[in-house]
Amino acid sequence: MSDHLLSLDEMEQVDDYFDKGFKVHSVQENLSGMFVEFKRQEEEITLQIVTAEARKYFAAKLLEQTLL
Repeated sequence: MSDHLLSLDEMEQVDDYFDKGFKVHSVQENLSGMFVEFKRQEEEITLQIVTAEARKYFAAKLLEQTLL
């Protein structure tokens, strides 16, 4: 899969979790990418984001979430 398509897929997953009511619980970054832990009530999901474009997109969505 090309980097562009992978970025689009990762951004879509981020949007999907926010749309389903998940909130960001924790974020960890390392050389393998960014690991975002989403929580909704008792449900926890960890998403790995590897592309730079998707990481920038996530950061913007996180700021949007904290400002609302």
